[in-house]
Amino acid sequence: MNYLSELNDTQREAVQYKNGPQLVIAGAGSGKTRVLTYKIAYLIQQGISSGNILALTFTNKAAREMRERIMQLVDPKQTRYLTMGTFHSVCARILRQEAERLGFTSKFTIYDTGDSKSLIKRIVKEKELDDKLYKSSVILNRISDAKNHLIDPIAYANNRHYIQLDKMNRLYEIPSIYAAYQQQLRQSNAMDFDDLLMNMNILLQQNNEVRQKYQEIFQYVLVDEYQDTNYSQYLIVKTLAEPQNNICVVGDDAQAIYSFRGANIQNILKFQQGYANAQLFKLERNYRSTQSIVNAANSLIAHNVGQIHKQVYSEKEQGQPLQLTAYPTDLEESAGVAKRIAMLHKNKRSYEDIAVLYRTNAQSRTLENEFRKVGIPYRIYGGTSFYQRKEIKDAIAYFRLIINPYDAEALLRIINFPARGIGNTTLKKLNEFAYTRQIHLIDVFNHLNDQQLNITSRTINQLNTFYQLIQSFVELSDTLDAYQFAEHVLKTSGVMTTAAMDLTPEGIDRMQNLQELLNGIQQFVTKRKEEDGIDFTPITDFLSEVSLLTDQDEKLDDHTPRITLMTVHAAKGLEFPITFIVGLEENLFPSPYCESESELEEERRLLYVAITRSKELCHLTYSKQRFKNGSISYSSPSRFINDINPQFVQNTVSVNPPINRWSNFSWGEPKPFNPSTQTPKTPSTATTHRNLTKVTNNIGMSVGGEQKWNVGDRVFHKVFKEGTVQKIYSTNDSAKIDINFDEVGSKTLLLAFAKLEKR
Repeated sequence: MNYLSELNDTQREAVQYKNGPQLVIAGAGSGKTRVLTYKIAYLIQQGISSGNILALTFTNKAAREMRERIMQLVDPKQTRYLTMGTFHSVCARILRQEAERLGFTSKFTIYDTGDSKSLIKRIVKEKELDDKLYKSSVILNRISDAKNHLIDPIAYANNRHYIQLDKMNRLYEIPSIYAAYQQQLRQSNAMDFDDLLMNMNILLQQNNEVRQKYQEIFQYVLVDEYQDTNYSQYLIVKTLAEPQNNICVVGDDAQAIYSFRGANIQNILKFQQGYANAQLFKLERNYRSTQSIVNAANSLIAHNVGQIHKQVYSEKEQGQPLQLTAYPTDLEESAGVAKRIAMLHKNKRSYEDIAVLYRTNAQSRTLENEFRKVGIPYRIYGGTSFYQRKEIKDAIAYFRLIINPYDAEALLRIINFPARGIGNTTLKKLNEFAYTRQIHLIDVFNHLNDQQLNITSRTINQLNTFYQLIQSFVELSDTLDAYQFAEHVLKTSGVMTTAAMDLTPEGIDRMQNLQELLNGIQQFVTKRKEEDGIDFTPITDFLSEVSLLTDQDEKLDDHTPRITLMTVHAAKGLEFPITFIVGLEENLFPSPYCESESELEEERRLLYVAITRSKELCHLTYSKQRFKNGSISYSSPSRFINDINPQFVQNTVSVNPPINRWSNFSWGEPKPFNPSTQTPKTPSTATTHRNLTKVTNNIGMSVGGEQKWNVGDRVFHKVFKEGTVQKIYSTNDSAKIDINFDEVGSKTLLLAFAKLEKR
């Protein structure tokens, strides 16, 4: 129990609270992972069997690190039966045990995003739809959103929200695509990531026996990053925790930034309403950042209405205020950031200590150009991961097809790899035959001589050779361990030989990647044997592991010290001694796609996350002009700069002289931006800094004073189409406009972002 002395008073109270629901609001850098880890160790030491504890995380890395830490606190043997992992991995484990209740086999395949897009493309083609309109990414996002709200194809076709959305975007066939997509998944004995959650809900809601079974098993349910849960995840947690409701959720509403993935901040904001006797614990001491950084972040997030109020504080040194620098152009901004980093490095700061954060991926281009020019090494965090590389996906497709012959996407991926002379025409005939006969694609190989197929004897021989090869692998899949099996398949199939014959740098890289895949499988088998005492590890176990890997789990290819470049979304959960937050401009940060107060508040939370990644020093930058869509665009400073108390911001002059990189344009010396004078403030209000840039006191005036709107005006909006202005007003210094749109009804928009056209 000595480890409890390592906690502060609030952390200790949260850990020792044992019976009933509890909400732990953990400010940035306040030690939430430690609380969750110590709480699990505490429960085990209190006599709760690890087999009765369920801990849900959002990354495999978080689960792995927590488990390792718990094993340092208690006897490792006591943690053997602890169920800990991501929502998807835990659901996948349960669904494999209960698969037959849902009409699947236990060896079902888990489709990743690439598999799903490929299947959707095939369905769109079969339906002879315009693939430029029915883009696979758009369709998949729509289907994913529906699944996360537990809406199946039948319900989708009758859902008013989706009907209107599809009508606005002229995507009338999405209901039939969704239905065909689900049918193909079931035929292939496969689930996509969202199905893991949706089918888990179906299993729990429709089967009393199964629901009671897992409610009895999981007597204590703990959830990390609860602010990031969607409706489907919320319902899984709620159901499993009943009826004891020994549920502990940990998170920070101020760091809820994933609504575009379906996350619902209301899950954490309304937790206490859902559990009347819930205890609230606030972790408010920040162990990461200096006082100046913490105070600046507090002053920013204080402008959000939708939040659980807390006062985060730091007992570290005061530290330097945030450094705010204005640059003439985005090119000067990137050059200035590069020069400051070079100065820091010259002063003995490691490149590893520094991160550059931006709102959109496109912003990295000018930064990369400057870093290459001056020789600053960098990495793009969240690039193509190892398991997304083509040669690795090809190899894994072989394994998938062998253990699950109904996996049509895997079959189509490798039927002609290495090349066997099986072309697209043949594949089309196989698909049409399977569709007409309503059989699995793999079963077509038993009908190759059918006249309806109309394929040549040469092609029949090639298909038979492929089929026999796969069958020979199937016979070995249960007798060889994962490494032996994978090595045999890759060598016998010709995959390794094909890569070895290509002596180009790209070919050598592919060969090395395949060898690294085998190394990873061997390490997986060895680890299971030495650490878990498992003598035989089949390839199915390895596939389950890699199919659930997330971008956050990816390891770097080398250990060269580098600057880290990443979006703010990718930076969540990370920390750096020094950060640069670039592009703090209107229509960039906040995003130009904000059309509601809730969306604007999420953008503000996003900047809060960015600032709180900093441990020692945080630089804020923006440019007065930026090159967008092939032309120069004038920029104004982000309104969020005004949200930060000027007391915690120091204005600096750009470290590089302005340069004339654009013809017919010259720059004067840049003037530092002064947030205390840039925008007029209204005294004695809680919303002093919340002003729309350039919005005048004439409430009917749009941003920049370019156009005045009046009640009764006919307007056009790029999403909602034509409508009539009903009301124009202001709340909390934000100009708003109510419009009754002809097709979708009444909408309230922020005037600054509505982008309306007068009709």
